[in-house]
Amino acid sequence: MSSEPETKTEQKSLPKAPGLLRSSGLVGAMTMLSRVLGLVRDMVIARYFGAGAGADAFFVAFKIPNFLRRLFAEGAFSQAFVPVLSSYREHQPVSEVKRLVDAVAGSLGLILLAVTLVAMLGAPVLTAVFAPGFLEDEVKFALASDMLRITFPYLLLISLTAFAGGILNSYDRFAVPAFTPVLLNLAMIGAAIYLTPLMAEPVMALAWGVFIAGALQLFFQLPFLMRLGLLPRPRVDYKHEGVGRILRLMAPALFGVSVSQINLLLDTVLASFLQTGSVSWLYYSDRLSELPLGVFGIAIATVILPSLSRKHAAESADQFAATLDWAVRAVLLIGLPAAVALALLAEPLIATLFHYGEVTDRDVLMSAQSLRAYSAGLLAFMLIKVLAPGFFARQDTKTPVKIGVIAMVANMAFNLMLVIPLAHAGLALATSLSAWLNGYLLWRGLRDQGAWRSQPGWSRFLLQIVSANLALAASIVWLKAPVSDWLAAGGFQRAADMAVLVGVGVAVYFLVLALTGVRVRHFRHR
Repeated sequence: MSSEPETKTEQKSLPKAPGLLRSSGLVGAMTMLSRVLGLVRDMVIARYFGAGAGADAFFVAFKIPNFLRRLFAEGAFSQAFVPVLSSYREHQPVSEVKRLVDAVAGSLGLILLAVTLVAMLGAPVLTAVFAPGFLEDEVKFALASDMLRITFPYLLLISLTAFAGGILNSYDRFAVPAFTPVLLNLAMIGAAIYLTPLMAEPVMALAWGVFIAGALQLFFQLPFLMRLGLLPRPRVDYKHEGVGRILRLMAPALFGVSVSQINLLLDTVLASFLQTGSVSWLYYSDRLSELPLGVFGIAIATVILPSLSRKHAAESADQFAATLDWAVRAVLLIGLPAAVALALLAEPLIATLFHYGEVTDRDVLMSAQSLRAYSAGLLAFMLIKVLAPGFFARQDTKTPVKIGVIAMVANMAFNLMLVIPLAHAGLALATSLSAWLNGYLLWRGLRDQGAWRSQPGWSRFLLQIVSANLALAASIVWLKAPVSDWLAAGGFQRAADMAVLVGVGVAVYFLVLALTGVRVRHFRHR
C-alpha cells in the first residue's frame, strides 16, 4: 500500500481537535490540581524542614535535575520534537510515525542514561558548580551532594515522561500529561510524612521521594501510548532523518527556550553565597509565582504548539497569526490580575501557606520580598511561554537563541547591580527584568517576521482589562488586614481570610470584565 492512502486513512480516523479554549481549560484544570498539591507539598516540607541548612541542601539537589528537565525535556526537546512529529503526522504514513517514535526513544534514552551516570559519579562537582557558596559549609555541601546522587536519575525518568507527553499532546490527548505532575507531589508528600522517621538524616526522605516520583510518572503514561499504538520499542538510530532534525533543532533551542530557568538557577548560585535561608526564601516565592504560570501560561503554550505546528505544516499563515494573537490575549486576561494579586498579597499568601512549624515570621517577610519581585515579571514569564512556540513551530531556533543570549547577559548585569542593595530579592527582580527584555524581543521578532499580526479589537480589550485590574487592586487594598495580623493569626483564620480575599477579588475582576463587554465566546478559537 502506498504512503498516501495510509496518510489519508490516518487523518480520517483521528478525532477532531478540540477548541483551543476548551483544551487550555482542560490542561489548566489538571495543572491547577497539580499546583494545588504542589503547594500542599511545599507546606509539608516547610513544616518539617523550614528554611534551614537541610532545606537549602535539598532545594539545590532537586533544582539541578529539575532545571535540566525544564531545559532539555520540557524545553528544547519538546519544542523540537513536537513540530517534527506533527510534520510526520501531516505528510507520512503511520508506520513512519512509529519508526520516528522508536528511533527517538532509543537515541534520547541512551544520551540521558550516559548523562545520568556521569552526573551521579560527579555529584560533588555539580554541587560546587551550581551552589559554590556551599563549599564554605562542609555539612551542607556533603548533604547536597549525597541527595543529588539520588535525585539526578529523575532527569532520565522525567525526560522520557516528557517524550511520552509530547506524543500524547500531538494527538490532542492533553489531560494525561497535564495530570502526571500530580504524582510527583503525592510521592514527595508521602515521602516527607512516612519516610522521614526512617532516615538517619530526615531530609534524605525528600530525595527518595523525587526518585520514586520519576518512575511513577513515566509508567503512568505508557498505557495511553499503547492505546494510541505508539508505545515505543527503543531503537538507537542517530541516522534517522527525523532524529537528525530534532537534534539540529535542539542544539540552539537549549538557550532559546528556557532562559528564565537559567536565570532562576543563576539566582540559586548567587543566593548560595548569601545568608542561610536565602535559597529557601527564593524557592518558596518562586513556587507561588509558578502557580499562575503553570496553570495558565504553560497550559496555553502546551495547547498552541501542536496547533501552530500543524498550521505551519499546512501553510496557513493567517490562522497561525490569529492563534498567536489569541494566546497573547489569553495570557493578558489571566496573567495581569495574577501579578497584581501576588504583589498586593505577598505576605498574606506566604503566611497562609508556609507559616507553620519551622517557618518563622522573618522567613515569611523575607520570602514575601522575593515574591513581590517575581510578580513584577510574571506576565513576562507567561508571554515567553506562548511567544517562543511561534518560532519553534516554524522550526526557527536561531532567533530565540540570539534573544536568549541577550536576556542572559542582561540578567547577569541586573544580578550584579541588585544583589548587594536588595540581597535575595534583588536576584528575583533581576530575573523579572530580564524576562521582560526576553518577552519584548520575542514579540518584536514575530512581528517583524509577519508571524504575529495584531487582530482587531486590541484598544477596547486593553481598556477592559486595565479597568478590571484597577477594580481588583482596589478591592484587595480595601479588604486586606495589616501584615502583623496575618502573622499572629492561626492557620484556620488565615485560610478563611484568604478565601474571602481571593473570592471577592475574582468576583470583582470578572464582574467588571462582564460589565465592559468581555464574553467567553470572544476567546473561543479552533
